[in-house]
Amino acid sequence: MDRRDFVKTGGIALTGLFAGCSQGSSETDGTNSENGTTGSTTTTESSSYSVSMAPMGEVTFESVPEKWIAYDGAYADMAVALGQADGITGIGYADRYYTYVYDELDGVNVDRSTLTENELLGDTIPKEPFYALENDVHLMDPKMLINWFGWSESDVEDIREAVAPFFGNLNFRREDEWHDYRYYTMYEAFGKLANLFKETERYEQFASLHDEFITKVQTQLPSAGERPNVLLTYAGADQPEQFSPYRITDKGTSKKQWHDLGVGDALAGTGIDGLSTSDRGKIDYESMLNVDPDVLLVRGHERKSAEEFRNTVLAYMRDHDVASKLSCVQNGRVYRGGFLHQGPIQNLFLTERAAQQLFPETFGEVTSDETLFDRGRVSEIVTGNF
Repeated sequence: MDRRDFVKTGGIALTGLFAGCSQGSSETDGTNSENGTTGSTTTTESSSYSVSMAPMGEVTFESVPEKWIAYDGAYADMAVALGQADGITGIGYADRYYTYVYDELDGVNVDRSTLTENELLGDTIPKEPFYALENDVHLMDPKMLINWFGWSESDVEDIREAVAPFFGNLNFRREDEWHDYRYYTMYEAFGKLANLFKETERYEQFASLHDEFITKVQTQLPSAGERPNVLLTYAGADQPEQFSPYRITDKGTSKKQWHDLGVGDALAGTGIDGLSTSDRGKIDYESMLNVDPDVLLVRGHERKSAEEFRNTVLAYMRDHDVASKLSCVQNGRVYRGGFLHQGPIQNLFLTERAAQQLFPETFGEVTSDETLFDRGRVSEIVTGNF
């Protein structure tokens, strides 16, 4: 069967693909942002099914996709959580897809050699790998390819028509002006993929585990007035001098653990915006002193352990003329800031880590062996043994 007949999009004109809304979709989207609502699929024929998501609109499949590629680790992690690890053929940034969390889950793993061999990395992403890999679906936002990597609408249409459709929504942050269509929370997007792979039962099991875990953590949190305000930044160097700021108030999925823990945004009222496609501004230690956050979070060090981070980044700040004046540095409250792209499995680990970073007296030190969620249950869901 010709690939264009095997996987096809249904009723999506190119103008509709980028109109910022779902064209012709009869799907009912969930209204609760993180409670496991997936929405319904639309059956067009007895052997086919459709799933709708902005900005693609309604996408119809003749069979469940077996081969897939993701641009970022968030959608890859979602697919792995749905039992689709064997189908991955590549990734956008292999180094930013942190698969080491799977080491704690029996029976869950991803072939790292496949990721590094088929990495869509560079100032531009060429179309050739899409043709060569012959995936059944591309888990990425097509408007991201246009606005970040210089693709045209016709480039997207060529791959959709000749190879397979795109299915994804760039939702790790909400600060890009070009993203003028609907955003999805982590579990809304996760539910979309569950419909795509026809794994709604696995999804429901995972959503239930997530809700139980978050509720358990939140019931032990101190009152809002006793929680720290945090400054979330990015600086990949071991001796950082300048930082890209993020806004905790941004509702992107990369901040989910901080939202669930109810922490305050140290940049509130400062007029400093978060990192986006159009805003690449930096802040330094002098700027930080003006807000003097309770906690400083630094992204870009996820290959380090908590101890390695303290012995490099925090140690440098303690010897720095200006950084050493920060209360968070003096109190040792400078931590790794978590993944930029996180899916549901990774989010469990990152929420556990964040709770221990911010509230060690309640949840244990981040360097301890104490765990806050059941790894065995996660493994059972992912491997289908629930």
